[in-house]
Amino acid sequence: QVQLVESGGGLVQPGGSLRLSCAASGSIFSIHAMDWYRQFPGKQRELVATITSSGDTNYADSVKGRFTISRDNAKNTGYLQMDSLKPEDTAVYYCKAVVADGLVAGPVIVSWGQGTQVTVSS
Repeated sequence: QVQLVESGGGLVQPGGSLRLSCAASGSIFSIHAMDWYRQFPGKQRELVATITSSGDTNYADSVKGRFTISRDNAKNTGYLQMDSLKPEDTAVYYCKAVVADGLVAGPVIVSWGQGTQVTVSS
């Protein structure tokens, strides 16, 4: 099995930056694609950013130009670089991935882990 662990969240002032990490562990062989979601209190999770197996990226309009999604296959880790943070970015951030599992034939969807809290406040 493959597990995902999000980290890197914290408290930051408006205009500041954070880099979130999504580390895959267990029987991971490689990461094909990864998504980042966020969840505001009392609301459903919403898609923030996507990177495909070919490296193409896509962003929600609310974060376009401020967030950057990337991956490091050598480390089996994905990242979400967040710049020019706003109070409305405050949420719990989750990652989800399509991976190659060394113990399973074919691609596997790995659901988000525990999430990491991002709080943007003065």
